[in-house]
Amino acid sequence: MWTDSLGNPATLLDAGSLAGLNDFVEGFISSEARAVNILGTAVNDESPLVQACAAAVHMFAESRDAAANARPYLERARAGSHGVTPREQRFIAAVAAWVEGDIARAIALHEEQAREHPRDLVSLKLGQYHLFNRGDSPGMLRIALTALPAAGDIAYLHGMLAFGWEQCHGLEQAEVAARHAIALRRKEPWAHHALAHVMLTQGRLREGRDFLDDVSETWTGLNSFMVTHNWWHQALFALELGHDQEVLRLYDERIWGVAKDYSQDQINAVSLLARLELAGVDVAYRWQDLSGYLAQRLHDHVLPFLDLQYLYGLARAGRAEADTLLRQIEVHAGTVPANARRAWQGVCVPASQGLMAHARGHWQQAVDALGQALPRMAEIGGSHAQRDLFGQLYLDALIRSGYRGAAQNLLQQQLRGQPESARLRRQAAPVYRELGLSGVAANFF
Repeated sequence: MWTDSLGNPATLLDAGSLAGLNDFVEGFISSEARAVNILGTAVNDESPLVQACAAAVHMFAESRDAAANARPYLERARAGSHGVTPREQRFIAAVAAWVEGDIARAIALHEEQAREHPRDLVSLKLGQYHLFNRGDSPGMLRIALTALPAAGDIAYLHGMLAFGWEQCHGLEQAEVAARHAIALRRKEPWAHHALAHVMLTQGRLREGRDFLDDVSETWTGLNSFMVTHNWWHQALFALELGHDQEVLRLYDERIWGVAKDYSQDQINAVSLLARLELAGVDVAYRWQDLSGYLAQRLHDHVLPFLDLQYLYGLARAGRAEADTLLRQIEVHAGTVPANARRAWQGVCVPASQGLMAHARGHWQQAVDALGQALPRMAEIGGSHAQRDLFGQLYLDALIRSGYRGAAQNLLQQQLRGQPESARLRRQAAPVYRELGLSGVAANFF
């Protein structure tokens, strides 16, 4: 019996596998690319825990092939699970539930693990991942708080707490947790990410930009999602501040191109291009470059949040595959298990119809369909900052459909929260002019 770097007992067949296991444990909770080293370890060690960790790596591909690629590892993990500790058995069962699509069971097992083994932060972070994808922000916070008494010395737990607090709109608590994580370990990119969320939400745009610029030197050795997503947040600050050319540079140099075949890198790109266009920026050839990779996602249907952005990117690129994906979303929504059907049918289907309509300039249809989906958009997962794209598209459709009073109502609320935003002022000016309020517009922003 060995012990991983967080103090959790681990059953291994080969002592040499401990380094690979710790690469996974430490790499996963720190968002470092070395987590994938467990795949090499799994070639030579059939220890159930090692195999389950390798299965989890494959599942993070978030593709239609992920479960099939994970199953051989899962089968080996299950075959030897009678000889390992209850903690390891529970982790194997949680990964198995994920592979089999039983996310509710996976969450329940991760929550139980947090109570029984609170220093198993890999299990905790996996639990947060599933809860996040279901839009269960209170669950994300609750599972992290469970571990706090036993794992409060670990910087990464405070980063997980920070994001849980932020997604529950506890912005002050989120900032405290994020800054504590960074005090314990300056290179804590998930805490950087959580604090960027806080500053964006509170309209601290210049401060947020300067903060990310300061800590960006630590973003070394990270997985592609974490490094591109933190640069994506930096691009949001630049976009709000009206630095359009800087956003294009960040897109080209930091956000798109690290791992073009990865789901999260793709949706970062879709979201940023869409926001640039909404801000009046010509993105030139970039939709076409991106769409070739999106066209490979037509049969995935892993998460509704992902499918929506694949669809919008394909539609903006003018590709016929967008129609195929829309039809497949509508069909898939009727075939998913009952506990997922509400999100797929009640949110993803109308949202996808609204996004397609917007991408093709059918403004009234976009208003109607997005207006139906928006109140429930949290059910499909994603963060507040990510889902804000759908609100921006709805607002744009309102303006283009002539609903200027409704647009003013939404715009002014946003301006109150983002007084530094040059993007919002630029968007609001013609709305006030068309409402006959140009002379008093300065009183609003």
